[in-house]
Amino acid sequence: MAAIRQLRGSCMRGIAFILAPAMALAGFAVAKAAEPAAPPPIKLAVFPFELEDFSAAAAYVPPDDMDREQLRLSTEEARRLIAQSGRYQLVDVGAANDEAAKAGKLHGCDGCEAKIAASLNADRSMIGIVTRISRTDYAVTYKIRDAKSGALVDVEQTDLRAGANSAWSRGARWLIQRRLLEQSN
Repeated sequence: MAAIRQLRGSCMRGIAFILAPAMALAGFAVAKAAEPAAPPPIKLAVFPFELEDFSAAAAYVPPDDMDREQLRLSTEEARRLIAQSGRYQLVDVGAANDEAAKAGKLHGCDGCEAKIAASLNADRSMIGIVTRISRTDYAVTYKIRDAKSGALVDVEQTDLRAGANSAWSRGARWLIQRRLLEQSN
């Protein structure tokens, strides 16, 4: 009889030894299932940065290769930071078949970039604008719109004083890091 009790106690300890980890694993699975899933990344069409020149020389000195290169670098920096964040999925805007987009004139089309972004299956559009006030004073702005409604979702700006156009990408980086990515969407 004592042997049977000892065998039964041994079996119970073995069952408990097997069930304890299984119960812990089941509890972990239930807790994990109760956590809200991370939202999918927002599909964002980031159009190339554009120059809006209000300087006194604008009528006499058209944008040059240096301006175009700095706009390209600003666009690349913004796209790099946005993609690295994991909050956004970049949508290729190279397939945009719109005259305003091809001409680099989205900043003056009253939100047409949202419609273009929607045609590219993006959730939102983003345009970046470098506003030249003088040859040393600039403002860098981004505008984000909902692709379906065209409504502005976010607008942020930073000013650059006593700087050169080589600072445009630093302004873009500051805006993306300090404004766009610090916000909760």
